[in-house]
Amino acid sequence: MPTILVIEDDSAIRRGVADALTFGGYEVIEGADGKTGERLALQARFDLLLLDLVLPGASGFDILQALKRDRPGIPIIILSARGEEADRVNGLKFGADDYVVKPFSMKELLARVEAVLRRSPERPPAVSAVAFPGGVANLERREALFDDGDRVELSDREASLIAYLARYEGRAISREEILRRVWKIDSPHIETRTIDMHVANLRSKLRDSGETPKILLTLRGKGYMLTTEGG
Repeated sequence: MPTILVIEDDSAIRRGVADALTFGGYEVIEGADGKTGERLALQARFDLLLLDLVLPGASGFDILQALKRDRPGIPIIILSARGEEADRVNGLKFGADDYVVKPFSMKELLARVEAVLRRSPERPPAVSAVAFPGGVANLERREALFDDGDRVELSDREASLIAYLARYEGRAISREEILRRVWKIDSPHIETRTIDMHVANLRSKLRDSGETPKILLTLRGKGYMLTTEGG
């Protein structure tokens, strides 16, 4: 269940947002002022931040900058009565993923929360090497080295693919997400069978081919998942 941090000093708005999120199936953490909000933003475990800009103690922009500096992978939606174009542009330039102008409907907010969480999962640190049963893939050198001393060259796309899957090891990654995040293509009309081909090639190079792969798993209807436990 995703956890959402709400930093908003207006108690009525904060309570309404928290109730709507809870009803929508989310866990909620609340911060009622800038200082408390900044502490929670930098220390608490959460998946998305809903952030007011005008706060006592520390401004929303201060919190936004601190979060992007220290925890750059966490998505942020700004909630603000300041709907002028310059404010929206500044919020997005500082790294916010979306900007919602007050007053807003809870239905719209929940839709935006769902959309941002879907496209912006928290990004773990970059992966330079992936150990797997029987060897290790060095992604900087674009090669797989096996325990028996054999080496296999990886293409740039294969290295990028295994790096992305490794960053989210244990999570099913859809073909569409791979197209957006690895291929850098954001179109529903692009044929995704090219993903299957690259996965098949990568399995072969990692000695993971056959009827029951142990490293690059296929989850029907969900996509692909990397596991380095070897089954």
